Amino acid sequence: MFRVLFVCTGNICRSPTAEGIFQMLVDNGGLSDQIETDSAGLGSWHSGAAPDPRSMETALRRGIDISAQQARTVRPNDFEQFNLVLAMNLSNFSALKDLCPNPLAARIRMFMDFAPGAAKHDVPDPYHGADDGFERVFDMIETGAKGWLAELELNHLK
Repeated sequence: MFRVLFVCTGNICRSPTAEGIFQMLVDNGGLSDQIETDSAGLGSWHSGAAPDPRSMETALRRGIDISAQQARTVRPNDFEQFNLVLAMNLSNFSALKDLCPNPLAARIRMFMDFAPGAAKHDVPDPYHGADDGFERVFDMIETGAKGWLAELELNHLK
């Protein structure tokens, strides 16, 4: 089983959206028996909470229900349990590198690394912005998720 963890700041906007989109792509591709997904945040202030209502509404409009997800904080054993830990921005990437045991640091990557034609390397945090930011972030995440799934199918799955 190849395990993928999506990480943002609080695990209520970007990473649950990424988990939901990626899981839908995995399910639609018939890969549920090969890929497992989860999401987490670097901060604990939202632990146990549902995703931001704006994230849930945006995802639901696009056919993905993320309402059952609950925020959690990155755990030390996540770096051992997940083959791939995807950071939503450079700040998250740096924080994850600081938390990760050095031998496992190569598992941490930027979420947008395999987004074809991506103009930005960071997925911006829509939390404090206008509601249309959630739509733009969804589009970015969808592109990144498709790119990562193609990468996994090509180089990491049997």
